[in-house]
Amino acid sequence: MSKKVYCIAQFLPKPGQEAALFQVLQQLEPNTLREDGCLQYRVTRQITSDFAPGNSFPIVFNEIWADMAHFEAHCQRQEIQDFFTKYCLADDGLAADWNVCVYSDEPDDYDAPFLSA
Repeated sequence: MSKKVYCIAQFLPKPGQEAALFQVLQQLEPNTLREDGCLQYRVTRQITSDFAPGNSFPIVFNEIWADMAHFEAHCQRQEIQDFFTKYCLADDGLAADWNVCVYSDEPDDYDAPFLSA
């Protein structure tokens, strides 16, 4: 088990804006990958497969962070806040909806060993 935080950030583009939103999201990758604690940060777009017919928003970030503190620091970066303000919250933004969730691989009752310094 780990203290890693797994984030799935889904985006529903406004009609006709999928390519533009995907491009804007790709531009967030280089600086984010430089952040301490960022283990993975990749924007993906949904593709068609008969073996994966599920429903989802068409653009999804798959993120892995070393811990919650690093994830929360990332969320407070000005570049990330500016993205949400300009492309999600603004009336003329590119995203119609978004859903950001974090996950852990530790069960609620995990008895993590205590390591003394």
